[in-house]
Amino acid sequence: MTRSRQPNSKHASSKETVAKPAAAKGAVAVSRLAAEVQRAFLPDGVLSKHIQGFSARTSQMQMAQQVSEAIASKSNVVIEAGTGVGKTFAYLIPAILSGKQVIVSTGSKNLQEQLFFKDLPALVAMLGIEPKLALLKGRNNYLCQWRLDKQMSEATHIDARLLDDLLKINQWASTCKDGDIGGLTSVPENSSALPLVVSTKESCIGKRCDFYDACFTRKARSRAMDAKIIVVNHHLFFADSVLKDTGFAELLPDPDVVIFDEAHLLPNICVNYFGQQCSSRTIDDFIQKLLAIYQTELSDTGQLAQFCQRCLAKLSDWHNQLYSCDESDWRLVLGNKALAAASWDLLAELTALQNLLMAHIGRSELLDDIAIKLAELNNKLSVFFNCDNNLAAYSIEFGSRFVVLRISPINIARECQQLFVPETSWIFTSATLQVNRSLIHFAREMGIVDAQQSILDSPFDYPRQAVFCVPRQLGSVTNQQQALKQLVEVCVQAIDAAQGRTFILFTSHKMLEQAALALRTRTQYPLLVQGQAGKQSLLTKFRQLGNAVLLGTSSFWEGVDVRGKLLSCVIIDKLPFVSPDEPLYRARADNVSRQGLDPFTEVSLPQAIIALKQGVGRLIRDEKDRGVLILCDNRIVNRYYGQAFLNSLPPMARTRDLDKALEFLRQIP
Repeated sequence: MTRSRQPNSKHASSKETVAKPAAAKGAVAVSRLAAEVQRAFLPDGVLSKHIQGFSARTSQMQMAQQVSEAIASKSNVVIEAGTGVGKTFAYLIPAILSGKQVIVSTGSKNLQEQLFFKDLPALVAMLGIEPKLALLKGRNNYLCQWRLDKQMSEATHIDARLLDDLLKINQWASTCKDGDIGGLTSVPENSSALPLVVSTKESCIGKRCDFYDACFTRKARSRAMDAKIIVVNHHLFFADSVLKDTGFAELLPDPDVVIFDEAHLLPNICVNYFGQQCSSRTIDDFIQKLLAIYQTELSDTGQLAQFCQRCLAKLSDWHNQLYSCDESDWRLVLGNKALAAASWDLLAELTALQNLLMAHIGRSELLDDIAIKLAELNNKLSVFFNCDNNLAAYSIEFGSRFVVLRISPINIARECQQLFVPETSWIFTSATLQVNRSLIHFAREMGIVDAQQSILDSPFDYPRQAVFCVPRQLGSVTNQQQALKQLVEVCVQAIDAAQGRTFILFTSHKMLEQAALALRTRTQYPLLVQGQAGKQSLLTKFRQLGNAVLLGTSSFWEGVDVRGKLLSCVIIDKLPFVSPDEPLYRARADNVSRQGLDPFTEVSLPQAIIALKQGVGRLIRDEKDRGVLILCDNRIVNRYYGQAFLNSLPPMARTRDLDKALEFLRQIP
């Protein structure tokens, strides 16, 4: 995929613009595709004939027309389509009927699989055409035959339980067609065998591999290159477009059209892919592999073992010093002279190991591969330790055993403009893109210009279906003990009125844990708390119980769809502002301040509005749903910026009287 072409002059500005009218030839193409798409949505169209009770919504037809025009005229469009618009069909039908090669990128594997296994097959059958379809996942979703073979060859040294799982995987590998680990049912999802046998960029040796012709990842790429509609997720799209892929060049073709669903996730994903990261786990893995090579292939090279042990000692010392500090901003960490010295000492040992490996190039293919990758890693560590990019945030994340260093750009617009080349139609859609009834924040952040921008409101009757309550008696949320006490009191009353059937969404794990502890003795309904089990397990149990209360943090604010009477109440502890100490926010805020702008208005407020909209969106998922949203944060009504939040939310009936909200809940059967 060639995405490094420079944008032309019309893509060089961040000013909000509207797509220019198509030229004469383009206009004919627009009208032809638009007319064909429109016929599909008519009362006597294919959708009405094949879907019982189908009735096209005005907003759905508008979106389908806008997508059709963007595809036919090679222009760009940003569309917020509220819940219930039916955006999936509104972009898939133009994509199919256009006959062009289209990549559809989603924010989650669940939606990716829904599109490929359900929506696309149904639509192509209705439309009576048979374009080639492909589902492509990240390489770590595919079995690597070379890694599996290597594990099986070392079976005598493997733990019995691990060996049992490897034998089951080996048996499955002999019969499966695509190598997609998602189709492996004989081994648990959390099996320690899976990380040992899936395809990885680090382990791939490309055409030198004995299994190259049979490689599942290579075959998946080949299917994608030949398909008309390719379904991927955002992480794969940007990993392929920005990082490129070792062993097979790019995985994705150069498409005519790219459609991003769940586009609100793109800014954070782009920050990761346009930045850099390095895990100390990678360092440890390289050293352990080199020790294994010494024991099996190069036992005559005692220096290899000595240098590896020295690196492990320096890595251990570095880890110990890092874990003794409590700071996520890497710049501040390096302000500690002892830690800075330990960092450079580690790099010096790794560089010495790299030089030793170069002296033994050609003696082992595995050693040769690690030598190249270790050199890349050392260069990356040097960048982290020099820490001299003023246009990036440097941060450190602590895991149970290893740390991850990150460099995050504070402005991704320039990189995105180079990625979003004018030869391709770029379509961005989500239920949550607008801030204060404008899409300009998203467009500016992503570097999207010369694009039509459209807000299509949900067709749901929010004033009738939902009540939004900010209880009048609330105190300040800045006093944590007071905030916890008032939150628990509101929750107890709402849970009783809703007979369970409640989501309580938190902005911090600490508040979640404290509230869960307090509620255990205050309610008779089952409590499901994030961390007790996986996300999908908790949601399944919530649906099965029918009267449960689920407590969750950020992962439950979006991508959760519970319809009908099972969910009648959503309670949010406070407005989801990012912590001012978060390194990326701090770097962005400093950059905005240097431009004479207000960091709160330009960075913090828009992010919080989008996040709140995601949480609010859990409540009403269907035209028959009814429910109450309770926000335990009175800043939305007594601070100047509160109106921006209110303007961005669905038009629910509003009240400050908690008793009225509770009465509405009691009336929901």
